[in-house]
Amino acid sequence: MKEKQKLEMRNIFMPEDLISSYSREQAIDDGVLVDVSQVAREAGIKFPVALSHRVFDDCVSWPEEDAEKSQWPQDEAGRLWDVLWLLRQAMLSAKTGDSTVTYKINRVPRAGRGKQRMVSLRAAVNGGDDGEPVVTVMFPDED
Repeated sequence: MKEKQKLEMRNIFMPEDLISSYSREQAIDDGVLVDVSQVAREAGIKFPVALSHRVFDDCVSWPEEDAEKSQWPQDEAGRLWDVLWLLRQAMLSAKTGDSTVTYKINRVPRAGRGKQRMVSLRAAVNGGDDGEPVVTVMFPDED
């Protein structure tokens, strides 16, 4: 992207009279978002992808103690792949121009938290810190 275009995109998201802001990079550094872009690329998603901490904890995280307690053979890599593959499918079936897609995953809760269930996730495509397209996956009640 040309430098002038980058600046124009940044001005849309960062007006001159802005008092403060919290960048995507800061959110990733703080652990509010979890960057999963590398695996997302392997799943066929070309934009950077981050999961909210809540989504990562509920739908991806699978500590060793959970593996020992659970009757389900799971690991974090497989759980992350499921979240991203289903995201890719939802993005492919979305209408052109949609900036948000909602999709469901059937996930096994972490050990001791109940039975397998469907959960809804919402993925928003918007401008990143420099106006580039990025994807953020969150629960429907998160912003």
